[in-house]
Amino acid sequence: MKDKRESVKTKKCKICKKSFVQTFSTLQVTCTTISCVLAYSKAIKSRDSRLKIQEMREKLKTRQDHLKELQVVFNTFVRHRDKAKPCISCEKPLSAKFDAGHYYSVGSYPNLRFDESNVHGQCVECNQHRHGNLLEYAERLPGRIGQEAYEVLQSKKNGRLSLTAVEIKELIVVYKQKVKSQKPIT
Repeated sequence: MKDKRESVKTKKCKICKKSFVQTFSTLQVTCTTISCVLAYSKAIKSRDSRLKIQEMREKLKTRQDHLKELQVVFNTFVRHRDKAKPCISCEKPLSAKFDAGHYYSVGSYPNLRFDESNVHGQCVECNQHRHGNLLEYAERLPGRIGQEAYEVLQSKKNGRLSLTAVEIKELIVVYKQKVKSQKPIT
């Protein structure tokens, strides 16, 4: 019969990194010094509390909070998609900072808020200072998306946006995946 001491292995303490012999159980991860045990316990509690706080924040989010999050992810997707293209309105090369400009505005046409054919890379000057520069946007949009897609977009403008919180969360995941699959902005 083997001696108990022969079957016990030494491990490295998660806190002080010194080798120790497990004395309490095979699940022991720290040496027996009080400072290491307390430090490890504190680390576990803080990690658990951070996870609980994140879960609570997620549960407290309203539909509007989810829409805002989706808008950020969607705009990031548009910026990645259009980074090599010129501004949709003035056709100047887009700088490092540019907007995701909507042809049909979010306020007037909320159903087209997340329609990829309605949103394109637009320089800050056109989007913010020229209020979208819509006359030039209208001239160049059919060339960018095609005449048929342009007509479909126009026919959808009077629809409704009726996304549930679950659908919004799903769209967030979809657009995060689309952003990941594209090359990063340089």
